[in-house]
Amino acid sequence: MLKENKILNPELAKNVNADLLPTDERIMDPLSYGASFMGGCVSIGTFSMGASLIGALTVAQAIIAMCIGCAVIAVALVLIGNCGHKYGVPFTVQARSSFGFAGLKIPGFMRGIPAIVWFGFQSWVGAGAINSCLKILFGFSNMPIVFALFTILQVALAIKGFKEIKWLENVSCVFIIGILIYMLYVVNTKFAGQIGNAFSGIKGTWGMPFWAATTSFLGIYATMIVNASDYSRNLKEKTGPAATGSIYTLAILPVTLFMGLIGLLVTAATGNADPVVVFSTTMNSKVLTILTLAFIAFAQVTTNVLNNIVPPAYVLVESFNMKWSWATIIVGALSVVVMPWRLVTAQSAAGLSLFTRFYSAFLGPIFAVMVVDYYILRKQTLDVNDLYDKDHTPFKGINWAAVIAIVVGSAVSCLVMDLSWYISLIPTGVVYYLLMKYAHFGNIDNFRKGTIFDTADASAEEAA
Repeated sequence: MLKENKILNPELAKNVNADLLPTDERIMDPLSYGASFMGGCVSIGTFSMGASLIGALTVAQAIIAMCIGCAVIAVALVLIGNCGHKYGVPFTVQARSSFGFAGLKIPGFMRGIPAIVWFGFQSWVGAGAINSCLKILFGFSNMPIVFALFTILQVALAIKGFKEIKWLENVSCVFIIGILIYMLYVVNTKFAGQIGNAFSGIKGTWGMPFWAATTSFLGIYATMIVNASDYSRNLKEKTGPAATGSIYTLAILPVTLFMGLIGLLVTAATGNADPVVVFSTTMNSKVLTILTLAFIAFAQVTTNVLNNIVPPAYVLVESFNMKWSWATIIVGALSVVVMPWRLVTAQSAAGLSLFTRFYSAFLGPIFAVMVVDYYILRKQTLDVNDLYDKDHTPFKGINWAAVIAIVVGSAVSCLVMDLSWYISLIPTGVVYYLLMKYAHFGNIDNFRKGTIFDTADASAEEAA
């Protein structure tokens, strides 16, 4: 019978990296949590996703596609984040129950790599906005230096941990929506004629391009969905699933709608998908230009710190037992290695959309495995000591059932890349469930309880 225990043995806690221990202080109330997600979801990538819809959908269809994507995101965040909220554990610890202590590196790195790419991309865009401000104000322009300093600033903020991140995100949300409304107003009034002409001949479709659009917007947050427990473990415990889902929707939907529409309309009117270039060259007021560019830069800080530094840093802490500060520094260095300046080109919108759907093909299966494991096999019941005791845990080794299920789900999703995240869920979940319930990977009786053994441990137990 499955046993629930939320209290970690103090002796086990002595040998665990402090950053991975269950949270003993929940620092975010619902309002603060919603503000954090609102600040964390202001992604320049959303501009690009909106720009990628040019010629395919009408404005109304684009809005509906964004709404569907955001609704799916909210539900998925609740499903994955429930474990972290209930037990106070981060994603890398939660994943031990479905992938095993050794196997969790697979979902960890699949989550971490896209985050680092987005960190580099958004840092370069944010640095571009700052560089434009400096050029307007002082005539100074040096992108490499500004980019380096901007990256260092974000890493420094992340090193302080969630208390500092909470402060940053809460302050940012005060003016985020206001600036986005203003930007959308400027675009719609300044380029009204061009926008009308651009969409006059577009009939739109409710077929594959429409659903591909929902995948693109969902894909921006597909990385965040997988590690939802990294955030929910800091939310006050008495916040229920319905309230949490409402928080996610109210935080993510308006930001995504405004930014997606701005990207769509700006690109339709000017042919340029880079908001920094557009807003630095089309504003009639120097003050408003600087205000808008400063917002774009600040928005990248709030998003990167929460969504693109924290998750891969946790992966490095777990995988290499390093300190949090060193992990964040390495993430910052890797974000430069991906050469983000090559991503911010005139052709980047379509490429980023494809990249988003591609990695969604792998993150969807990870989501499916974790949901089936936690809700169906374990009935939302865990013993936290099993998640931390490396020597005597039933989760020792690699859960090959999870690995096989991910391979199958990813292969299926790649058949229809435009719907990658959606179509990966059912085959992955079914394969994982059947392997865990009926296949002889380890001790069959324990596997029917959802218990993991690697092949060596299983053979030794059977021999005994």
